[in-house]
Amino acid sequence: MPRLRAMTFTAAVAPKAPGQSSDICALIPVMAFAYSALIQPLIYFSFPPSPGLQGLLESRIENRIFWPALAAIAIIVAANRLARGGRLTVPPNILGLCAYFGFAGASVAWALKPEFAFVRFVQEAMVLTAIVLPALLSNPGADIMRGVFLCFAAGVILNVVLIPGGYATYALYGSTLVDIGYQGYFSGKNLLGEFAAIAFLLSVHELLYPGYRRALGFVVAVAAVVLIFFSSSKTALGLALVAPVLAVLTLLSARAMRLPPVLILVAMVLGYFVFAGLAGFNTSRIAYLLTGDSSFTGRTTIWAFSELEIAQRPLLGWGYQSFWLVGADAPSVTEAPGWVKAMPNSHNGYYDAILELGYVGLAFLLLFLAATVHVIGRVMEHDSRRAWILLSVALFVMFYNFLETLWLRAFDVTWVVFVLVTVEAARYWRRSALIAPVHQTATHRPVHAARTRALWKPRLGVRA
Repeated sequence: MPRLRAMTFTAAVAPKAPGQSSDICALIPVMAFAYSALIQPLIYFSFPPSPGLQGLLESRIENRIFWPALAAIAIIVAANRLARGGRLTVPPNILGLCAYFGFAGASVAWALKPEFAFVRFVQEAMVLTAIVLPALLSNPGADIMRGVFLCFAAGVILNVVLIPGGYATYALYGSTLVDIGYQGYFSGKNLLGEFAAIAFLLSVHELLYPGYRRALGFVVAVAAVVLIFFSSSKTALGLALVAPVLAVLTLLSARAMRLPPVLILVAMVLGYFVFAGLAGFNTSRIAYLLTGDSSFTGRTTIWAFSELEIAQRPLLGWGYQSFWLVGADAPSVTEAPGWVKAMPNSHNGYYDAILELGYVGLAFLLLFLAATVHVIGRVMEHDSRRAWILLSVALFVMFYNFLETLWLRAFDVTWVVFVLVTVEAARYWRRSALIAPVHQTATHRPVHAARTRALWKPRLGVRA
């Protein structure tokens, strides 16, 4: 009779002390987000930059101090962790991010203004180093997203407290300045809308847990909704409702059909384009029905100009962040019509990806996004609630990039959030990678006959 073999699984993870839920590697990414979402905007709020394009081009002293220091700390801490036996696992979405970012760095060679492209590439490198490297080496039990939520909670409460101050964004309509929405301590009402919408999503996630987490989540969710309405950010409100529902449908469909979530999303996107083509129900029509403005508040004019400039350098683009805000002699100033000359970007992350890096760069971006959704799908194996919130926030940012430019924008709050979502999903992939099968024969262990028979007991999802 053949000798029976027993299979056991062991994780190549160092044992964790009871109650140990965080470490310095988990704290550094949270510090990066706290600076982007709280400290930097409050500094700008107290000491605003120069008005107009000059203010956007200024290099702030606090950024020149904080980000190099945090990146250096991240490298030192990561080197120490690796020297003590830590393992650095690089999942597909991190590889995709590195490829996309690496191509952006290579574009300095053909950029319209190489000096601007290089400086902004270095800034982005510091931000990614401070977030990605320590997060991948952090304790598996550390909850980085919990720390991010607490930063959001502080920001939401502070913006609510500032409401009586009447801080608002003003737009010039003809010769009249019109209040178009509350901006809080941010530089514009759309920034507050993005911030509050993501805070709302994270708050709903907190409602899934009992005790004080549910209570705080409820308070922050209510405050976030108040801020969204005060900011008059219709896009943020709509996506805050659509993204979590779409995430649920995607994950449930993927589980039911045993397909990767990224394939479900691709099928949904293709289905939308087929429907829009047959029914003539495009995004402009949707915008008109929801807001009465099919131009997306003038964005279609910017997009038309962007398409003309893309046609001049379609393959490799003008270089990473080397088109907008690179001086008075740039095409964004010399060739743009009217008020478009004053724009800091295309107000569309995908148009700007093509403008800066060409269609090759867009391909790198789409591969990175697809890999991120795929890795989030693997999170379902460990924690379905965490998979849902990660995909909800990821979809929110992906959709929001159709109206704002966020990809590879170093100090932008929403981009930092997306990077954190990316590395959080990667940490769960790392857990799967560290689990390896170890085969041992039954003769090597003193197991009674009854225990040996128990090993052959059928179990759900395991084949003998």
